[in-house]
Amino acid sequence: MRDPAVAGGPVGTRAASARRPGGLSLTLLAVIVAVSAYALVALGERGRLPANLALYGSVFAAGYLAAHLAVRRLAPRADPVLFPTGGLLAGLGFAVIFRLDGDLAAEQATWLLVGLAAFVGTLLVVRDDRQLDAYTYTIGLLGLILLLLPIVPGIGREINGARLWVRIGPLGFQPSEPGKVLVVVFLASYLAAKRELLASGIVRAGPFRLPPAKHLAPLLLAWGASLLVLFLERDLGASLLYFAIFVAMLWMATGRAGYLLIGLVLFAAGAALGHAAFDHVRLRVDIWLHALDPGKVHELGYGQLAQGWFAMATGGLVGSGLGRGVPQDIPFAPTDFIFAAIGEELGFLGTAALLLLFLVLVARGFRLALERTDPFGKLLAAGLATVIGLQTFVIVGGVTRVIPLTGITLPFVSYGGSSLVANFVILALLVRASSGPLPARGREADG
Repeated sequence: MRDPAVAGGPVGTRAASARRPGGLSLTLLAVIVAVSAYALVALGERGRLPANLALYGSVFAAGYLAAHLAVRRLAPRADPVLFPTGGLLAGLGFAVIFRLDGDLAAEQATWLLVGLAAFVGTLLVVRDDRQLDAYTYTIGLLGLILLLLPIVPGIGREINGARLWVRIGPLGFQPSEPGKVLVVVFLASYLAAKRELLASGIVRAGPFRLPPAKHLAPLLLAWGASLLVLFLERDLGASLLYFAIFVAMLWMATGRAGYLLIGLVLFAAGAALGHAAFDHVRLRVDIWLHALDPGKVHELGYGQLAQGWFAMATGGLVGSGLGRGVPQDIPFAPTDFIFAAIGEELGFLGTAALLLLFLVLVARGFRLALERTDPFGKLLAAGLATVIGLQTFVIVGGVTRVIPLTGITLPFVSYGGSSLVANFVILALLVRASSGPLPARGREADG
């Protein structure tokens, strides 16, 4: 028997019953802004509207409205802000990618449709987010397999010094992207079941209260897994992201700040070990520290970060205008440095607006976590919001030299099919968690 507080009500939240189905106006606004940005890029760059404006406009309108109808049908009590916000980010990202490389934009449009299909498919398959709680170790095992898949001989591919990609026949993808979703689901289930054990017992160390040594095993295992990714795949970004997600969710599950302290110490030790062991880690730290040194600014790695800074400085407050700058001069602009490209053509106000859209997604996710009354639902919503927030911080922090570059993508915005599809799955899980299980009548109608 489930706890009545969890099973009772439409979603197991305190406030979901007050929500109204909606979001159509916001979805239409996302379509209008995305298509307008695409048109403005062509006007700024070529002085005329793109010939395929009607085609792309129809694709965006049909895809977004179909996803909206799926939300109304399959998740009628969902937060009406979640999907339009994610859709707007993806639409703006498409316009900027078109500005940088038309061929990549055509691929991104295809992946956007695949992402929307994955969004709808997730809502169809996951009728109640709590059903995922029954597959804790299966989901965890699948996540681990995806995490380590790039090191398998014959299918793993190394690009730019990191072994991130897998190619099976004509299909190439980054398994770490779907893997991060499975890892969050696994951690939400595992920590919900073990939170009391992990929170019990306190050892005082001066002014700090730390958990007993026997309860540190999960933290040490997560640290070991992140080092494994760093050593075998040479992927600094994924290593940082996975470990940070685990530490954050462990803290949210237990409320013990001691886990944050230990996590920070382990992170520092892992970073020092990676810096000592790998040339590419040392290079990224060196670029971070000396990117604007006169003698190094024209070298490839240093020049990438320097060009990003020059682009954002050129953009100033309001930017040069879509299609009016030269963001294509930034190396790897569609992936690692798309934030700098946006800063050049939309300026500080444009990048601030972009960050506010991410803040909306993260804030809505944490608000949902506060509303949920079941531990699994709380941790799932908080974990998914943490993934979006951390990934945004890591890439934006790298571009702005707050932290060294790590090479991960900006959610929804950067070019990349694996990332875009995985983020739409995250969005669908948040939508499902905010709406609750599909009502019995809806299930029968869909069946």
